[in-house]
Amino acid sequence: MTTLNAPQAAVMEGKDALPDFTTEAYKDAYSRINAIVIEGEKEAHDNYISLGTLIPEQADELTRLARMEMKHMKGFTSCGRNLGVQADMDFARKFFGPLHGNFQTALKEGKVVTCLLIQALLIEAFAISAYHIYIPVADPFARKITEGVVKDEYTHLNYGQEWLKANFEASKEELFAANKANLPLIRSMLEEVASDAAVLHMEKEDLIEDFLIAYQEALDEIGFSPREKARMAAAALAF
Repeated sequence: MTTLNAPQAAVMEGKDALPDFTTEAYKDAYSRINAIVIEGEKEAHDNYISLGTLIPEQADELTRLARMEMKHMKGFTSCGRNLGVQADMDFARKFFGPLHGNFQTALKEGKVVTCLLIQALLIEAFAISAYHIYIPVADPFARKITEGVVKDEYTHLNYGQEWLKANFEASKEELFAANKANLPLIRSMLEEVASDAAVLHMEKEDLIEDFLIAYQEALDEIGFSPREKARMAAAALAF
């Protein structure tokens, strides 16, 4: 089993690269960014529990992954509290609404492949890319929390990667369809959060690049050819 490892976070040179964590502009943007990561971890917890009903023989492992996500949610909640910021959870729930709806539809239809692509590939790669870009510009408290979280997220990405690799031929056509329906949503989400992320010194182009690298590495490990990966990545432009 090939396991992805979290790379070392980049080291920013000079304090000028860090934002001012005390400004109202920073706290306003952080209220939405923090809410997104809190809600994202909650969604992940719920999704892994739901996946356990579709893959009952692995329910214990999926429950373990879900518990990790709940721990992450509590950690990110403490990050907002540390800065005196109230997370905008209404915004975050709307932000995840389209992906949440697609996951729930696939769950009701028993489409384990689609559910795994949404949660264990797309959402995890989205989280990993965001955490990588955030760590170098985070406040010291949040940096420590996020460094611990990102290591766990590779475990979750690996879970989906390895399950789909073991069931590749049977899953291939559904993966193409699920990617086409859901990858554009990730691109839209990245666009929607871009202005707030920029206030935190996280550039949209870096987020997109890091996400596509993580996602295509997973597709490569699952067994897709370079041409197939390019075809799937192109779906990100169809929004």
